[in-house]
Amino acid sequence: MTQSAQATAPLALRAAGIHRRFPLPQERLFAKRRVLHAVDGIDVEVPAGTTLGVVGESGCGKSTLGRVLVGLDRADAGEIEWAGRPAGAHDGRVQAVFQDPASALNPRLTVFSAIAEALPDLGGEERRARVTRLMELVELDEQLLDRLPHELSGGQQQRVCIARAIASDPALILLDEAVSSLDASLQMQVIGLLRDLQERTGAAYVFISHDLRAVRGVSDRIAVMYLGQVVELAPAEKFDAELLHPYSVALRSAEPALPSDEFRPERIILEGDPPSAVDLPRGCRFASRCPIARDRCRAEEPELRPAADGHTVRCHFPGELRLTRRRDEHAGGAQ
Repeated sequence: MTQSAQATAPLALRAAGIHRRFPLPQERLFAKRRVLHAVDGIDVEVPAGTTLGVVGESGCGKSTLGRVLVGLDRADAGEIEWAGRPAGAHDGRVQAVFQDPASALNPRLTVFSAIAEALPDLGGEERRARVTRLMELVELDEQLLDRLPHELSGGQQQRVCIARAIASDPALILLDEAVSSLDASLQMQVIGLLRDLQERTGAAYVFISHDLRAVRGVSDRIAVMYLGQVVELAPAEKFDAELLHPYSVALRSAEPALPSDEFRPERIILEGDPPSAVDLPRGCRFASRCPIARDRCRAEEPELRPAADGHTVRCHFPGELRLTRRRDEHAGGAQ
C-alpha cells in the first residue's frame, strides 16, 4: 500500500502512551518496590490493510508490546483502540498467531473443529462451508479437515492457525514470530500467503520477529525497539541505506546474507550488553553501546522526532552512522 493510501485508510489500531511494567520481588521487607520497564511510552498506529513490522533483539519488549496491543496483557498506562473503538472484551476484532503452531492447537481437536471453534454463531452446513472456504484461502486440501494436529506438517499446522485467526474477519492480527519455526522455503510460502490474505481481507498485521528478512518481506512500516522504546520507525523501503539510528544500522548489518547477494553489509559489532530495564540510564538507552555516542547522549534522553516523510527517529545525531557494503566475490551475482 502506498504512503498516500495509508494516510487515508481507517486505523485498525491506535495506541498512545503505552506502558507495561512488571513489579519485582522486594529484596527487603521495607525496600522500595522495583519494576522492570518492558514497554515504556510507545505510540502505535496501524492503518487497515497494512503491516507494522516490529524488530529488536531479545528482551527489547517487542512481544510484550504485541500482547498488550491485542489485549492478551494489560497496559499499566495508555489508550488502545481497535478499528476506531476502545479496546475491551475480546469480540473478534483482534486475533493472534504465535511461533509454535503445535502448542497453539488442541491435540484432541480435528482441523475442522479447531477452525470451527472461531465460528460460534454458525451451525450446520453454513459452518462447514465457511471452514471449507477458509481451508481454500490458506491453501490446504479439504481432505485434511478430519486430521489431528500431529498428523500435519509444521507448515500445515501454521496454516490452520492462520485460518482460525481470519475466521472472524478481524481488523487486526498479531503475528508473533509466526514463521520463525519454519524452514526458509516454508517461511517464504507463508509470507506470500499472509500478503495474499491481507489483500483479500483488508486486515492489518503487527508482525513481530527477530528475522529482519522476514519482516522486510511483509511490512509496510518497521519499528525498531530497544529497551522498551521505539528508537526508529521507517517505511519498509527505507529499511536499508536510509536508516538513521545507530542501533537500526547495526541490526541491519547483522542480517545474514544470501548466497546470491552481490554486496554484503559490513558488520557492526556492538560491545557490551543492554542496560538494565530496571535501572534505566539517565540519557540515551543505547549510549553505552553506540559507536558514535557523545557526552550529550549520556546526559540527555532523546525524543522520538520526525526526520523525513513517514520516518521518525530517537537520536541526537541521526544518520551519522551509515550502512556500508562490500562486494562478495563468491556471491552468485558476482562477475
